[in-house]
Amino acid sequence: HNGHMLIKSWFLNNLWQYIGIKLSKNTGFSITSAKRYSLALFELAEENNLLSQIEDQSLSMLNLINQSDDFCNLIKDPTINQEDLSKVINIIVEKNKFDTLFKNFLNFLIQKRRFFFIESILKSFIETCSIKRGELKAELKSAKNLSSDEITKITELLTKNFSSKIKLNYKHDESLIGGLVVQVGSTMVDTSIKNKLQQIENRMIEA
Repeated sequence: HNGHMLIKSWFLNNLWQYIGIKLSKNTGFSITSAKRYSLALFELAEENNLLSQIEDQSLSMLNLINQSDDFCNLIKDPTINQEDLSKVINIIVEKNKFDTLFKNFLNFLIQKRRFFFIESILKSFIETCSIKRGELKAELKSAKNLSSDEITKITELLTKNFSSKIKLNYKHDESLIGGLVVQVGSTMVDTSIKNKLQQIENRMIEA
């Protein structure tokens, strides 16, 4: 808890040297560390009424990492100089009109030599946003490429069955022999939902 309080103090007072006493003690970077950084970002965004903007900007950043091999390699390059990395990040920030808070957070990670873990930190942040909104995270994989209409129908079905908002992450997976694989939270869907999904699927096949 103190870890992310320290990060907040750095942002609020902009004292570079103030930060990282608790965080630097860990030699390895664990899931817990990613959660601490992401929680600090969440609290700062919330305090500044910027949650939805920072969430969108985090998604843009993750898309960039996934789509650009060059950028991905740059992040993972241990020999990269901090100043060079900062220059690249600041160009990305300007181009995408990212918020100052997000820019400061990204530069803070560079300063702390933690930018290598940006992907897990931002994923953790987005997950925190979902949890706080009371959403359940669901993974959907299908052998057939689904239309947005079909994905919406499945999301509605899951929302009804789990009595909770569903944040659906959809992947088209050709390696599946056929059909749909759905996981909500840590639960693989039960038979009743599977049967309903089967009905949707049958309608797709007939269509």
